[in-house]
Amino acid sequence: MDIAIMIEGQNGLNWPRWQRLALAVEALGFAGLYRSDHYTNASAPDRDSLELWVSLTWLAGHTRRLQFGPLVTPVSFRHPTLTARMASAVDDLSGGRLTLGLGAGWQEREHAHYGWDLLEVSRRFVRFEEGIRIIRHLLSDDRPLDFDGEFYRLREAVLLPRPARHGGPPLLIGGNGAARTLPLAARYAAEWNAIFLTPNQFSQMSIRLDELLAAADRRPGEVRRSMMTGCYFGRDAADAARKAGDRNKTPAELRAAGVVIGTAPEMVEQLGQLATAGVQRVMLQWLDLDDVDGLEALAHGVLPQFS
Repeated sequence: MDIAIMIEGQNGLNWPRWQRLALAVEALGFAGLYRSDHYTNASAPDRDSLELWVSLTWLAGHTRRLQFGPLVTPVSFRHPTLTARMASAVDDLSGGRLTLGLGAGWQEREHAHYGWDLLEVSRRFVRFEEGIRIIRHLLSDDRPLDFDGEFYRLREAVLLPRPARHGGPPLLIGGNGAARTLPLAARYAAEWNAIFLTPNQFSQMSIRLDELLAAADRRPGEVRRSMMTGCYFGRDAADAARKAGDRNKTPAELRAAGVVIGTAPEMVEQLGQLATAGVQRVMLQWLDLDDVDGLEALAHGVLPQFS
């Protein structure tokens, strides 16, 4: 199992923090660096929030090994043709290291504040599937696209220049929804990304995804399985308990909610359980954007066990 880092870009991310974190994550040996795509948080106060695609463009040109991408970029913010153009260009700039994580959008506050239509859930997912279909075609097919949907209409749309990587960056669809998200992943994704699941929950959802893949005439191995989850690294047991207490929880309560928490040996044990459950890459949510020393301690204590 690969171990990557995920950060919440709306939680105070600016250029100094992003540049420092990106270079540290690569130097420390993590497999990848992923970030959210939000204007702001679901509740005040508002904090610095570096624009996603601008930040990924910098990352593509200033790192050499890291895999990276949005977890996830919502179709509610940008027209799918624009997302496809940016993703193709950033992937080319990086030498083929981008995974294009796509989402329907969910956070009401930022949509209301910044003038985007979130839509009620059923229509939101109609728009999402239309966006996925457009993006996938533009990235993987050089034939001009005519598209007549409820939300998008295209005539002879083609992406030029063609992506350097055959098919363009792989599509990731994230979420735990059995009724909507998993079927979309089975039809369109190269990677399914779960969120905050226990090993048993992940295993059960992965089995369901296999069933949906079979119904879509796809093989289980065609879709990579990953998970983004909370991470509270403790230099000792007291440090881990304090961090759990900051969330008004005990470490045991957070583990029951799918969060990876504890000292390095405790985290290795929990991560091993996720690997056994079928997680191929875990994205650990690192909330303190200034705690590079903690990232270093996490890397030294955990990564050697998964190399």
